[in-house]
Amino acid sequence: MHSRRWSIAVLITAAIAISYFDRQSLPVAVKAIQEEIPIPDQEFGDLTAVFLAAYAIMYIVGGKLVDMLGTRRAFFFVMIGWSLACASHGLANGILFFAVCRFLLGLGEGGGFPAATKAVAEWFPLRERSAAMGLINAGTAVGAVAAAPVVAVVIHYLNWRWAFFLAGGIGILWTIWWMRDYFPPAEHPRLSEEEREEISEVFTAAPAEAVMTRWIDLLKYKEVWGLVLAKFLSDAAWFFYTPWLPRYLYYVHGFKTEEVGFYGWIPYAASGIGSLLGGTLSGWLLLRGYSLNFSRKAALAASAACMPWIFLVTRLPVQWAIVLFSLAFFGQQSWSTLVMTLPTDLFPRRVVASVAGLVGFGGAMGGLACNLAAGRILEALGMETGYVVVFGMTSSFHILALLLILATVRRVQPIDIAGQSVDRAQVGSQP
Repeated sequence: MHSRRWSIAVLITAAIAISYFDRQSLPVAVKAIQEEIPIPDQEFGDLTAVFLAAYAIMYIVGGKLVDMLGTRRAFFFVMIGWSLACASHGLANGILFFAVCRFLLGLGEGGGFPAATKAVAEWFPLRERSAAMGLINAGTAVGAVAAAPVVAVVIHYLNWRWAFFLAGGIGILWTIWWMRDYFPPAEHPRLSEEEREEISEVFTAAPAEAVMTRWIDLLKYKEVWGLVLAKFLSDAAWFFYTPWLPRYLYYVHGFKTEEVGFYGWIPYAASGIGSLLGGTLSGWLLLRGYSLNFSRKAALAASAACMPWIFLVTRLPVQWAIVLFSLAFFGQQSWSTLVMTLPTDLFPRRVVASVAGLVGFGGAMGGLACNLAAGRILEALGMETGYVVVFGMTSSFHILALLLILATVRRVQPIDIAGQSVDRAQVGSQP
């Protein structure tokens, strides 16, 4: 029997893939762009920071916007917005123009994951939500993997401007697919009675999730601060690696655009595997009889252990650099899946979205701070010494983040908030 809900998960995965394709188009195309428009290291870091500032703003308010407009209309508008912003990069004639484009792209893409999370909540029963989110999160790798070779091919046969026009056009085409296939379950014209019965839980759960909670009240809990600060540190590394990897290969190892297209996809493929496997170790430990607390923390520790090796990337031949980036990308996305699962373990469903928004905001702000710092370090110290310093810093961030979580989340178990603790069924449903 055809599963409507998993078709919708694939539809949303495609949207997330498009978002990562769009944001990676600039880093991959940057060498070709610099033949017309100079972009020094500091300005490149600033462009990434501008994107992340808008991304952070939209991440924290995106959930409320989606609630107000409804998932179907909200995702349509954010995709249209970020696709037009991406296409407008192809018209740029200077750094300021690029900065405006990156800001608008960040605003649009910042609404993507809140809309995706809302769609998963609308369509999937609790027992399937972590699997659906794992599939959707893997879309980040699909888009990033595709960006390197596709952008390289477009630049080879056309020019860098057409890479952005193509990326924006793909997003516009996706909105036709979205408006044709996405409706809430209660309104979907092609939902079978059998599947309606399978997901009957979503119809009864919806009213309980509509209760709003102030962010200021959530900040009273040390667990929230621990997760926000841990995400700040870990995503500082991630949002440095993703835009700067192509630039590092270009200017330190002398790669051509075609070579970045050939090799640059490999670490992102590893990140996709990490996304899919992030909850697998934790779930396997749970099935073996270990506690939720041990299972989550052991999996987080294993993910964090992949990250310090990036310190060696400037000391080894480029072939090993690709291997180390792949290990770090795998560990980061495994870590990210687990960290974004913890709010569902700790907090009742009525505040999970708000907590997740705060955690995501922390991650974006970490990336913003790291990119501002990295651009200035590289400008001041030069590439050879600067990359040693920056990779040395970022290699420690996940270990520090793990220690923060261990200190603030003493035990992964439901927290009582105003008399409402997380549902036991919700805890059991997580990987």
